[in-house]
Amino acid sequence: MPDAFTTHVLTVPSGSREAVVDLTRDCESFLREAAAGRDGLLNVFVPHATAGVAVIETGAGSDDDLLAALHTLLPADDRWQHRHGSPGHGRDHVLPAFVAPHATLPVVGGRLELGTWQSVCLVDTNRDNPERKVRLSFLAGS
Repeated sequence: MPDAFTTHVLTVPSGSREAVVDLTRDCESFLREAAAGRDGLLNVFVPHATAGVAVIETGAGSDDDLLAALHTLLPADDRWQHRHGSPGHGRDHVLPAFVAPHATLPVVGGRLELGTWQSVCLVDTNRDNPERKVRLSFLAGS
Protein backbone atom coordinates (compact mmCIF):
# COMPACT_ATOMS: atom_id res chain seq x y z
CA MET A 1 0.00 0.00 0.00
CA PRO A 2 1.44 3.40 -0.95
CA ASP A 3 2.11 5.94 1.78
CA ALA A 4 -0.58 8.37 2.94
CA PHE A 5 1.81 11.24 2.20
CA THR A 6 4.22 11.25 -0.75
CA THR A 7 6.33 14.13 -2.04
CA HIS A 8 8.59 14.77 -5.00
CA VAL A 9 10.61 17.79 -6.12
CA LEU A 10 10.68 18.78 -9.79
CA THR A 11 13.46 20.87 -11.31
CA VAL A 12 11.84 23.16 -13.85
CA PRO A 13 13.88 25.20 -16.33
CA SER A 14 12.01 28.50 -16.63
CA GLY A 15 14.62 30.27 -18.73
CA SER A 16 15.91 33.82 -18.69
CA ARG A 17 12.61 35.46 -19.63
CA GLU A 18 9.22 35.66 -17.95
CA ALA A 19 7.37 32.40 -18.29
CA VAL A 20 4.22 30.46 -17.58
CA VAL A 21 5.28 26.79 -17.52
CA ASP A 22 2.59 24.11 -17.72
CA LEU A 23 3.18 21.50 -14.99
CA THR A 24 -0.01 19.49 -15.54
CA ARG A 25 1.69 16.46 -17.13
CA ASP A 26 4.31 16.42 -14.37
CA CYS A 27 1.50 16.47 -11.78
CA GLU A 28 -0.35 13.65 -13.55
CA SER A 29 2.81 11.57 -13.83
CA PHE A 30 3.54 12.02 -10.13
CA LEU A 31 -0.03 11.04 -9.20
CA ARG A 32 0.02 7.82 -11.24
CA GLU A 33 2.51 6.41 -8.77
CA ALA A 34 1.87 8.43 -5.60
CA ALA A 35 -1.93 8.27 -5.58
CA ALA A 36 -2.20 4.75 -7.03
CA GLY A 37 -5.92 5.15 -7.72
CA ARG A 38 -6.77 6.77 -4.39
CA ASP A 39 -8.61 9.97 -3.54
CA GLY A 40 -6.79 12.81 -1.83
CA LEU A 41 -5.20 16.19 -2.36
CA LEU A 42 -2.28 17.33 -4.46
CA ASN A 43 -0.35 20.30 -3.16
CA VAL A 44 1.90 22.13 -5.60
CA PHE A 45 4.40 24.44 -3.88
CA VAL A 46 7.13 26.69 -5.26
CA PRO A 47 9.75 27.35 -2.54
CA HIS A 48 10.87 30.63 -4.10
CA ALA A 49 10.21 34.25 -3.12
CA THR A 50 9.70 35.30 -6.74
CA ALA A 51 7.41 32.70 -8.36
CA GLY A 52 3.89 31.38 -8.03
CA VAL A 53 1.46 28.65 -9.04
CA ALA A 54 -1.65 29.36 -11.11
CA VAL A 55 -4.48 27.16 -12.35
CA ILE A 56 -5.36 28.67 -15.73
CA GLU A 57 -6.01 27.85 -19.35
CA THR A 58 -2.88 27.63 -21.48
CA GLY A 59 -2.23 27.50 -25.19
CA ALA A 60 -5.01 29.90 -26.21
CA GLY A 61 -3.27 33.08 -25.13
CA SER A 62 -4.30 33.14 -21.47
CA ASP A 63 -0.73 32.50 -20.33
CA ASP A 64 0.46 35.55 -22.31
CA ASP A 65 -2.55 37.52 -21.01
CA LEU A 66 -1.52 36.65 -17.45
CA LEU A 67 2.00 37.97 -18.03
CA ALA A 68 0.55 41.13 -19.63
CA ALA A 69 -1.77 41.66 -16.65
CA LEU A 70 1.16 41.23 -14.27
CA HIS A 71 3.08 43.88 -16.26
CA THR A 72 0.15 46.25 -15.76
CA LEU A 73 -0.17 45.49 -12.03
CA LEU A 74 3.54 45.11 -11.33
CA PRO A 75 5.60 47.13 -13.82
CA ALA A 76 9.26 46.17 -14.20
CA ASP A 77 10.64 49.62 -13.46
CA ASP A 78 12.58 51.40 -10.70
CA ARG A 79 9.66 52.15 -8.35
CA TRP A 80 10.40 49.17 -6.08
CA GLN A 81 12.29 49.39 -2.77
CA HIS A 82 13.78 45.93 -3.34
CA ARG A 83 16.37 46.76 -6.01
CA HIS A 84 19.01 44.06 -6.43
CA GLY A 85 19.05 41.98 -9.61
CA SER A 86 17.76 42.99 -13.02
CA PRO A 87 15.76 46.23 -13.44
CA GLY A 88 12.34 45.95 -11.82
CA HIS A 89 13.29 42.82 -9.86
CA GLY A 90 11.51 44.18 -6.79
CA ARG A 91 8.19 43.46 -8.47
CA ASP A 92 9.19 39.77 -8.70
CA HIS A 93 9.22 39.71 -4.89
CA VAL A 94 5.67 41.10 -4.82
CA LEU A 95 4.38 38.52 -7.34
CA PRO A 96 3.57 35.81 -4.73
CA ALA A 97 1.04 38.17 -3.13
CA PHE A 98 -0.90 38.07 -6.43
CA VAL A 99 -0.02 34.58 -7.68
CA ALA A 100 0.30 32.39 -4.59
CA PRO A 101 3.31 30.09 -4.33
CA HIS A 102 1.00 27.11 -3.84
CA ALA A 103 -2.18 25.40 -4.98
CA THR A 104 -4.09 22.50 -3.43
CA LEU A 105 -6.10 20.43 -5.89
CA PRO A 106 -8.52 17.49 -5.59
CA VAL A 107 -7.47 14.02 -6.69
CA VAL A 108 -10.24 11.48 -7.35
CA GLY A 109 -9.46 7.89 -8.22
CA GLY A 110 -5.80 8.79 -8.57
CA ARG A 111 -6.50 11.49 -11.16
CA LEU A 112 -6.17 15.23 -10.92
CA GLU A 113 -9.65 16.80 -11.03
CA LEU A 114 -9.21 19.85 -13.22
CA GLY A 115 -11.80 21.58 -15.37
CA THR A 116 -11.70 21.01 -19.12
CA TRP A 117 -9.42 23.95 -19.88
CA GLN A 118 -7.50 24.20 -16.60
CA SER A 119 -3.77 23.58 -16.32
CA VAL A 120 -1.41 23.77 -13.34
CA CYS A 121 1.31 26.30 -14.11
CA LEU A 122 4.46 27.77 -12.66
CA VAL A 123 4.42 31.56 -13.04
CA ASP A 124 7.94 32.98 -13.06
CA THR A 125 8.67 36.64 -13.81
CA ASN A 126 12.20 36.52 -12.38
CA ARG A 127 14.63 36.56 -15.29
CA ASP A 128 17.58 36.21 -12.89
CA ASN A 129 16.71 32.64 -11.85
CA PRO A 130 16.51 30.29 -14.87
CA GLU A 131 15.71 27.14 -12.87
CA ARG A 132 13.00 26.52 -10.27
CA LYS A 133 12.12 23.79 -7.82
CA VAL A 134 8.49 22.74 -7.51
CA ARG A 135 7.39 20.41 -4.72
CA LEU A 136 4.50 18.06 -5.48
CA SER A 137 2.91 16.45 -2.40
CA PHE A 138 0.06 13.95 -2.38
CA LEU A 139 -1.99 13.44 0.77
CA ALA A 140 -4.29 10.43 0.60
CA GLY A 141 -7.79 10.61 2.05
CA SER A 142 -8.68 8.40 4.98
